[in-house]
Amino acid sequence: MIIFPNCKINLGLNILRKRSDGYHDLETIFYPLPLFDALEIIRLPDENSSLAFSTSGATIEGDNDNNLCIKAYDLIKRNHPALPPAKIHLHKAIPTGAGLGGGSADAAFTLKLLNEKFGLQLTIHQLIDYALQLGSDCPFFIINKPAFAEGRGEIMEPIILDLSAYKFIIVNPGIHINTGKAFSGITPALPTKSLNKIIQQPVETWKNELVNDFEKSVFLQYPEIEAIKNKLYEEGAVYASMSGSGSTLYGIFRKDAITNLQFPSHYFLKELHS
Repeated sequence: MIIFPNCKINLGLNILRKRSDGYHDLETIFYPLPLFDALEIIRLPDENSSLAFSTSGATIEGDNDNNLCIKAYDLIKRNHPALPPAKIHLHKAIPTGAGLGGGSADAAFTLKLLNEKFGLQLTIHQLIDYALQLGSDCPFFIINKPAFAEGRGEIMEPIILDLSAYKFIIVNPGIHINTGKAFSGITPALPTKSLNKIIQQPVETWKNELVNDFEKSVFLQYPEIEAIKNKLYEEGAVYASMSGSGSTLYGIFRKDAITNLQFPSHYFLKELHS
């Protein structure tokens, strides 16, 4: 059985306060986009006692044992010991460590696929609880619809947001951003206006009000990333921003906009339609 985990972007991201547990309270808009990995799970013979895992496509940094797909399987297995042995194959197309939530999507979709394939009958709320144990962005991909998110990102309110009149251009320069270091450059503060209100305004007004708090510190450290945002605006983006803690930038363009974006050949560049 094959499933296709998609990416997300953050439409605005405010860091509100640091919590006693070391995490931060935030508010953001999660918005799914059709850039996909591919995830396959097949059942192994019952005499196989271990999980098999393989990957293809873009390189995934780190040891396979730390992959969130494996952690998702192990998490389910602890509470459902009868879960059969399986082989998981992940084909990566979403840039990694890029603020697009690719790893979180893979983990959440692993939970959903295990639930469907093996008839575990887990509820949405149970899947969300499992997903939160894997990462702050993971619960969003259980729902996978535009949402206003608070807390660590797990408190979500579905929103109606139609951006079908626009196209998205995604640019990733291949720079890995250390999330902990990105957080260290932020002074948490309550915004004067909630993202939930700003997002209901015309997209043309977002440029002056919809901000990602990570941009200031990341742009100071990596001027190359700020230059991408400026280039997107020069080419006619109605709105442009960094997603998550970076280093992916996206521009929202009217569908009929003609662009001539020129970037180094090692950049990831993709046009998407929601």
